[in-house]
Amino acid sequence: MKIFFLYITLSFSLFAFSQNEQLAQYYYDKGDFEKAKISYEELLASVPQNYQYFLRTIDCYQQLSQFDFAGKAIQQRFDKYKQGALLVELGYNFQLQKEDAKAKDYYDQALERIQKNPNEVYAISNSFEKKVLLEYALKSYQTAAQLVPNYNFNYQIGLLYGQLGNAEMMISTFLDEAFNSPQHSILIQSQLSRFMSNDGESNFNELLRKALILRVQKSQDLFWNRYLSWFYVQQREFSKAFIQEKAIYKRNSESLSNIINLAQLTIEDDDEETAKEILGFVLENTKDLELLIQANSYLMELKIKKATEKEYSGILAELDSLLKQYEISPFTLSLQLIQAHFVTFNLKKPEEGKTIIKKALDLQLNDYQVAQVKMELADILLFEEKFNQALLYYSQIQMDLKNDVVAHEASLKAAKTSYFKTDFEWALKQFKELKSANTQLIANDALEYFLLINDNTVADSTQTALAAFAKGDYLLYQNRNQEAIAQFQMILKKHKGEEIEAVTLLRLGKIYEKTADYNLALSQYQEIIDHHSDGIYIDEALYFSAEIYNKKLAMPDKAKPLYEKIIFSHEDSIYFVDARIKFRELRGDKNL
Repeated sequence: MKIFFLYITLSFSLFAFSQNEQLAQYYYDKGDFEKAKISYEELLASVPQNYQYFLRTIDCYQQLSQFDFAGKAIQQRFDKYKQGALLVELGYNFQLQKEDAKAKDYYDQALERIQKNPNEVYAISNSFEKKVLLEYALKSYQTAAQLVPNYNFNYQIGLLYGQLGNAEMMISTFLDEAFNSPQHSILIQSQLSRFMSNDGESNFNELLRKALILRVQKSQDLFWNRYLSWFYVQQREFSKAFIQEKAIYKRNSESLSNIINLAQLTIEDDDEETAKEILGFVLENTKDLELLIQANSYLMELKIKKATEKEYSGILAELDSLLKQYEISPFTLSLQLIQAHFVTFNLKKPEEGKTIIKKALDLQLNDYQVAQVKMELADILLFEEKFNQALLYYSQIQMDLKNDVVAHEASLKAAKTSYFKTDFEWALKQFKELKSANTQLIANDALEYFLLINDNTVADSTQTALAAFAKGDYLLYQNRNQEAIAQFQMILKKHKGEEIEAVTLLRLGKIYEKTADYNLALSQYQEIIDHHSDGIYIDEALYFSAEIYNKKLAMPDKAKPLYEKIIFSHEDSIYFVDARIKFRELRGDKNL
């Protein structure tokens, strides 16, 4: 019984202490430093050894300009505990009073402590960093590293150089550390990427490029070729990354997997010519069945994407030839699925597509392969307007591969199916959940449809225009582009000036882009820019227009101001980073 009461008493005490801590934090965050000071003084009296309570108490004194109280408290603690970091606190207290000479004296004393005991570097350098005394923090790490060569502070030193604006020393330190400690390479690349994307008007990217090229030239180690390839991928300069990957492969021909991965990135970035070159290289340099199938699958998808109806028979013959060459087996599943999709969506022969799928299901497939086949079957059933059957297969995938990316993709397709059949209430709930999906593409897609349904339901409770729009989207899904164009043009006539107008113009623009009617596409986007500049589709209209001028019409002078408009007026756009990179390229900021 006594133990029980002791337990209750301790639990109550801990709860009360926790509440006091939360109250102190509340006053501090609110800026009520007088009350926060009293609360932290009480907490510190209860736990005198707690350094964080002590620092907060000192901070409250300083915020209230009670520097004498702060100085005495710090000195008393230093006399008792002899912690070197307290010398930094004493110096900073004088710095706040504009007594810089005294402050410097204490900072120098803190550095001297490291010379006597290098183990104090952690606390002292941390204290300097918290006070944004970066030069002293840097000296702290450098002093300890000189005294104890086994200490490795290169990562921290590199970060400090970056914060101090010394890009060259930051790059040099980081690259040396990456080479000497490859296990830190990913962490360092993450930091370099952050500076590459946030370099403002600086020449960080150019400095990094030159540093990497210099190391490639001076060293025979393939490590630097890989790093330079990584750099070019970050810059979306895939052809230059490919040069490095070829150089690596010629000296170490163990695997083509990195080159295949590069091809995939290139395809995702719509750099089709480079993708074809990379895939051709793979086909010439491997006899590995898996790589051969993968490369041929990518090439066939590229051909189908750009094919006209006149080319369909040739593509079908090529698919048949590849499947005869490599045979029907689990290894060639990707080619079988491409064939099923092609005969359904391009040749409009869904029965033939389902026949291919059913044969594939008879193979000995793993769970992921079964999910791929079921996904394609569901897509074909959706093409046939068999909505409920399609939903059934999408649901099976979600159940079989819970929380997997493939399951999220099936969820997105199920939500679109509900949208196509105008079950907007259910679709909206599904899209709302998928907005927070781990995969960015799925999350972005879900957000787009969520906003589409939500905004147009608020604007028109009958959802008449939205139902017509969903029909247009379904025609697009079926690859019936001309009928989709007619549907969207009808919406523009019947619902001119309504909420649906801007997104309808956007859809038409994308269809015209797909059919290479670039001037018509630009005219749709211009309508959005001129008449819907305050809407949610303005950044897309600007970006898509810029891309047409830049990539399709070779008119960079017209693309540049559009990218610039996104940079300065639409910082929250998902196209912001791309627009900034391309704007700088057109402006000639870097010679990559």
